[in-house]
Amino acid sequence: MTIYLDAVWILNFLIDWMILQLVHWLTRASTPRVRLIAGGIVASLLVPITLLYPNNFFSTLPGKIIFSLIILVVSFGFKNLRQYMKQFLSFYFVSFAIGGGLFGIYFLVGQQLHNSNGLFVTYTTGFGDMVSWTFVAIFFPIVWWFTRTRLDQITFEKIRYSEMCPVKFELDGNQYETTGFFDSGNSLMDPFTKKPVIVCDEVVLKRCFSDSDWLQLKKCQEDWSFEHLPDKWLSRIRMIPYQGVGGRRAFILIFKPDNFYVKYQNQNYCLDKVYIGIQFGELSADGSYHCLLHPKIMQAPKLKIS
Repeated sequence: MTIYLDAVWILNFLIDWMILQLVHWLTRASTPRVRLIAGGIVASLLVPITLLYPNNFFSTLPGKIIFSLIILVVSFGFKNLRQYMKQFLSFYFVSFAIGGGLFGIYFLVGQQLHNSNGLFVTYTTGFGDMVSWTFVAIFFPIVWWFTRTRLDQITFEKIRYSEMCPVKFELDGNQYETTGFFDSGNSLMDPFTKKPVIVCDEVVLKRCFSDSDWLQLKKCQEDWSFEHLPDKWLSRIRMIPYQGVGGRRAFILIFKPDNFYVKYQNQNYCLDKVYIGIQFGELSADGSYHCLLHPKIMQAPKLKIS
């Protein structure tokens, strides 16, 4: 059997890098992406070590665990033990998910892949045929996309919609705090940017505007016209269509805050790609919340931890 080190190295680097990308997303880590590349390179060093020294320490179970700990330190650093263990468990969870998909394709395409001491290798009589290189070029992204999609759906279903969360947003240098509620029925998106819209009521939003500006905004909402919109808000406020109760179509005014923060499961998140919709009136009869959170805001690909 002829083994080509360069092909094996690239194959395993892509697998390791894909796994670290998913761990980065799953744990909401704030690590720069260049560190994930460095982690993938360190992880792929196992290829020459294993091929040159088949019976090395890192081929044993304790060695593999220690090596994975090193990979995680290079990729994410060490902030605290709780976060580190979360990344460690996520690393192996994603590894099993990706590995299962790759082995499934292995049985589908035939005998072009071989597993040697935990490494994926391709072998043939030349530099690789169409099956092996098609696997590298196409099947990796497919498995990665499928795994990411399924994890994304799990995250979406995990959100408890009965849960209220403290939220705050920044506008023109001022901060405003209130209570948000995850509403499974809130599917409002900006049709142009495809960004989620979080609806806030007048209890919290009236503090952002002067009394005269608020009355003019309300007039704009009623007339579906920007004729009465204050000049200083012309560049920040837009009007988008939405479907209300009973299928009734209407329009809502939205604006982009400087930053939006959500405290969910004792973790603070910063959202910079959302809009706030203006609700003239109160959202809850008992005043328990004043903000309807879009359920997909926690699935943002670049969700930042503040």
